[in-house]
Amino acid sequence: MSARVLGLDLGQRRIGVALSDSLGLTAQRLTVIDQPAVPRAIDAVCALAAQHDVSAIVVGLPLTLRGERGVQARAAEAFAGRLRCRVQIPVHLMDERLTTVQGQRALWETGTSRRKQKEIIDQVAAQLILQQFLDAHRESPHAT
Repeated sequence: MSARVLGLDLGQRRIGVALSDSLGLTAQRLTVIDQPAVPRAIDAVCALAAQHDVSAIVVGLPLTLRGERGVQARAAEAFAGRLRCRVQIPVHLMDERLTTVQGQRALWETGTSRRKQKEIIDQVAAQLILQQFLDAHRESPHAT
């Protein structure tokens, strides 16, 4: 059975997607889904999950800095709920506070141009969300 996990960073215009290695240890950037409508985005995620034979999906949960659920967090929960209705694998939510900021800082530190940063920041955020999930899951097999 595959241990690959798909990670998602939901944005208003795009969804960043990352994929773990087959051992479920490391996360790599995969792609971006332009999301004109939620049903199409769900279809695209389902297609990627099937294509890469993933065993779970992790959706970033954008809590406020105080840990509260705002509009974006409720939208992420709704998206995850719709995914759960379509796939036969676990769909987890992962606190994603500051992952975009961390991703921007990492890209800036590597000298990535602003133009290139805009192209890949959603993927980098998804990669960070997924790596946090993988690390937490490795430390505690019951972490979700």
